[in-house]
Amino acid sequence: MNLSVSSRFDSGNIRVVGGDGNRIDLEIDKDNLSDFYQWFYFRLSGTTGQSVELRIVNCAGAAYPGGWENYRACISYDREQWERTDTRFAEGILTIPVTLAGSSVWIAYFAPYTMERHHDLIASVAVHPSVLHRSLGQTLDGQELDYLKIGEGPLQVWLYARQHPGETMAEWWMEGALEKLLDDADPVARRLREKACFHIVPNMNPDGSVRGHLRTNAAGINLNREWDAPSLERSPEVLYVRNEMDRTGVDFAIDVHGDETIAANFLAGFEGIPSLKPGQTALFNKYSEALERVSPDFQTEKGYAISQPGKANLSMSTTQLAERFGAVSMTLEMPFKDNEDLPDPDYGWSPDRSRLLARSCLDALHAIIGDLAVLRK
Repeated sequence: MNLSVSSRFDSGNIRVVGGDGNRIDLEIDKDNLSDFYQWFYFRLSGTTGQSVELRIVNCAGAAYPGGWENYRACISYDREQWERTDTRFAEGILTIPVTLAGSSVWIAYFAPYTMERHHDLIASVAVHPSVLHRSLGQTLDGQELDYLKIGEGPLQVWLYARQHPGETMAEWWMEGALEKLLDDADPVARRLREKACFHIVPNMNPDGSVRGHLRTNAAGINLNREWDAPSLERSPEVLYVRNEMDRTGVDFAIDVHGDETIAANFLAGFEGIPSLKPGQTALFNKYSEALERVSPDFQTEKGYAISQPGKANLSMSTTQLAERFGAVSMTLEMPFKDNEDLPDPDYGWSPDRSRLLARSCLDALHAIIGDLAVLRK
């Protein structure tokens, strides 16, 4: 059979390890200098109408094996629309049966957000008269770390995404946030730009993104464990961003992520920081309640365990910012699978829903912006 698999492109990750007839056995490569792996993105080429059984055989050793339960892979024939396809997981093997509807199909863990798309995003936004764009510095692979500033208000709001590069839903979220903030017809956006200055890093990990990593940068470092002591040698991305935060201050921050296992959208906070103040907690809760009201895709029942008092991990950005600045900071987690409370059988959790959730997140910020100003006085 005339079949081939390739992944030597922006954000690609897979390798062929065997096969027989219409079955192809594959493995996901580990992040460079790391044992993390789970992200895959590859192209299958053949003849229209061919039926192929793709088996990713090393899934049992992935970073989050629980992420494969009830998971459905993403496929696309035009790399614009990504649909879910039937997928099975048993005995450590993820099986994706495909009948080619064209000569090539692209298959991914989630709809990819490539570095080429990132460059297109930056180029389109940077020319807007309300945007200040600059590079905060270069990564270990020599890529620019793009930073955007929008708004002139006194409150300092930071939005940053893709510390873990395989969590591509985070940059789809960023597209939605930027679209809303730059929409002059949107009264919420206009008011937010009056009340706050937005500091935005759409992609914290360009090197991991282009390399097809799940969780680390070019040096195999998990950036979200570097915020207490970042360095140029290990984590320049965090060092550049934290230095800029020290310059501007931080009143409110959202660190945007994706979760492999939990089929829901949820927030993680800073409850265990040593200097926790009642006002921080109250406003975090008020924001969470506002987001739950405005978005049926958000909920507060499922999520991570809460740290005990004084036991927060300050190497993570959300807790570091809450402790360092007294900020109302949070980690937003979106699913790789679907929102099981409001499922979509065709697309699951998707780029469109990620963008829409970003708009709801900004609506919720508008609902508490006055309280945030009071807290910061």
